[in-house]
Amino acid sequence: MSVSSGAKRKEGGVAETVRVIFHALLIALVIRTFLFQPFNIPSGSMKATLLVGDYLFVSKYSYGYSHFSFPFSPPLFSGRIFGSQPGRGDVVVFRLPRDTSTDYIKRVIGLPGDKIQVIDGVLHINGQPIKREPAPDFIETEEGVREAPVKRWKETLPNGVSYYALDLVENGFADNTQVYTVPAGQYFMMGDNRDNSTDSRFSQVGTVPFENIVGRAQIIFFSVYEGERAWEIWRWPFSVRWSRLFTIVR
Repeated sequence: MSVSSGAKRKEGGVAETVRVIFHALLIALVIRTFLFQPFNIPSGSMKATLLVGDYLFVSKYSYGYSHFSFPFSPPLFSGRIFGSQPGRGDVVVFRLPRDTSTDYIKRVIGLPGDKIQVIDGVLHINGQPIKREPAPDFIETEEGVREAPVKRWKETLPNGVSYYALDLVENGFADNTQVYTVPAGQYFMMGDNRDNSTDSRFSQVGTVPFENIVGRAQIIFFSVYEGERAWEIWRWPFSVRWSRLFTIVR
């Protein structure tokens, strides 16, 4: 029995749709694996650089690829291929050394061989205090959050990279530390919200092997106020932080 031309066109249209969907998924997989991966910020450890509710793209190619670059992190190889060293001051996503299923995002402070110490809240690198200048207070502006100014400093690392760090409390728990020597092939990470960041100052994190670094935070492509849900499109006029969209992470 012959098939009508209308049925053939219908079958052809379904096949074409399937091919388009397959190609789109393949392109998305390639982009996510080799170029950019989206992440969202669940905690305030990087305030005010990154806020809870920020969604950002992380470039996978910036430092080359390890097995953590791939979906499900298959142990295909060790080390990195096409590796390029992170720069001091880069904001990076990495896999927690003690639990490689967990992603953290922090700023690279110490390079291999560096000696890192915090003395009275001032970061010291290789025995020298970094440049630190007072900056205007950071003020929470979230809906339902009481405005409370937080002391903020502009810090400048030895390579000239500058950023803002928050100082929530005087004489915080990690405002005075031992000297940490960064092992070869590893990096010392710190959050910009210094009194509210679990980072390389603490044994739960420690220094981070180069292999564990996933990529460099590049751009905030979306952002909603803390407590809001990005998928609730009908709330976007009120829930989206419009001023943060498509801002570069520094």
